[in-house]
Amino acid sequence: MFDLVVIGGGIVGLAVAMEALERFPNMSVLLIEKEAQLAAHQTGRNSGVVHAGVYYQPGSMKARFCKEGASATAEFCRGNNIAFEQCGKMLVATTPIELERMTALQSRCEANGLQTERLDRAELTRREPNIEGLGAVFVPATGIVDYGLVAAKMAEKILGAGAEIALGHDVKVIREEGALITVEADRMSIQTRNLIVCAGLHADRMAMAANLEPDFRIIPFRGEYFRLPDAKNNIVRHLIYPIPDPALPFLGVHLTKMIGGYVTVGPNAVLAFAKEGYRLYDVEWPELLGMIGYSGFRKLVRANLKFGLGEIRNSLFKRSYLSLCQRYCPQLRIDDLLRYRAGVRAQAVLKDGTFVHDFLIKSTRRSLHVCNAPSPAATSAIPIARELLSRATERFGW
Repeated sequence: MFDLVVIGGGIVGLAVAMEALERFPNMSVLLIEKEAQLAAHQTGRNSGVVHAGVYYQPGSMKARFCKEGASATAEFCRGNNIAFEQCGKMLVATTPIELERMTALQSRCEANGLQTERLDRAELTRREPNIEGLGAVFVPATGIVDYGLVAAKMAEKILGAGAEIALGHDVKVIREEGALITVEADRMSIQTRNLIVCAGLHADRMAMAANLEPDFRIIPFRGEYFRLPDAKNNIVRHLIYPIPDPALPFLGVHLTKMIGGYVTVGPNAVLAFAKEGYRLYDVEWPELLGMIGYSGFRKLVRANLKFGLGEIRNSLFKRSYLSLCQRYCPQLRIDDLLRYRAGVRAQAVLKDGTFVHDFLIKSTRRSLHVCNAPSPAATSAIPIARELLSRATERFGW
């Protein structure tokens, strides 16, 4: 019997368990992860960016948690000897319409309380000699880190506080009866007084396992990356992002300085045929057929068919992918794109075919479910955990 079970061994689940133990040192806590290691999916396969909160609707959870999370992540890294660099981000406009969008984006930054600096073409070239554009917005608060190392340190703290971590247990059933919840996994069945689910790509499956009857489905999008050769490690001094299309939830292909000293290019956003579909030919037929049978997915495809086909083309043809980068970094060549690990984003989609743009948290009498936590969830993990523990304290009477 546990006071709290947390499902999900990514950075959000780990942050939740860590926060629970900090607030309630005598609480018995178990974290369950279906993989044989922690941070195996979104946490360990992202771009390593500590986002400042540029893109998000003012007043939204994303805007609030991202800004708080950037500060909290930097503090956590400093306090635990984890490498962290606040290198800043350049949002580069390459067309007149992007210049207009850049102005709106800068206004949103200011509404979210972020310091920015607008650069003309000459100043952009002076600061980034290998980058071309009509202008840029510089956001100094953006940073980089290895989230896998952050997750490992969180796990160390959890175990040090007396909690348990169970790896390799895929939860199948969540049964809430009276004052107790039974959690049944592959090789274990345990009881808990309270439950917090941070299942990422499997958030909808866990919600259904708990009989929540979710009004959304998680649609997986693969983000493919390339790494530049070591000779190009100094090609940029900051993170280089395009100006995003506000109609789309993805930020576009960018050049990312990694905390390891190298540079990556990516990601795109290709529909994956499995929730852990890191390769084009990774297909889970039951999941795929379930996606196709979901009305929200079919509406999403119809509304975004042109974009989706373009992303497939960019995935299949490296030269097409390269052209996205050459818009702002024309010196890149096809041989510079070396294959790198892919990631898969968990994106909640409603029945009307629209994306859930903010974080989404649902609840039962004795459980909380993080149903949508796409980027900037890694940046925001600590304040998300604080929010969940505040809700749990109120809802569960702790």
